[in-house]
Amino acid sequence: MPYGLQENFETEEKNRRTKWSREWLLKRSDYSHIRLLNELRSEPDDWRNYLRMDVETYMYLLNLVTPYIQKQDTCMRKAISPHERLSATLRFLATGRSYKDMEYTTIMSKQALSEIIPDTCEAIYKVLKKNYLKNK
Repeated sequence: MPYGLQENFETEEKNRRTKWSREWLLKRSDYSHIRLLNELRSEPDDWRNYLRMDVETYMYLLNLVTPYIQKQDTCMRKAISPHERLSATLRFLATGRSYKDMEYTTIMSKQALSEIIPDTCEAIYKVLKKNYLKNK
């Protein structure tokens, strides 16, 4: 490979790897659906329409699943909170929207959503199965 072409390829490869995330995804705390949920708390009908459950039920479920879905912050980034994880999962289940579409309202990458939603569904099943699901 000619020297100039090799150098250009290595520079492009290096630049591609330096970005961990798209810039707007790093602003989750500013633009996420959590801000909307905070506003909807004062409008119970709208909250219920958004997540398909009332605030009390949501808080009960959040308390149950938090130990299963809570992650630790790292030196590289702040972890996605249990509140964000559960609300994104419930919104996904309520609407059936794609991960790509959910990416824009939750301000989470579709790769993160593809891990968060199944993990949170599993946690919901785990905490509710004993009291709310029939045994065969």
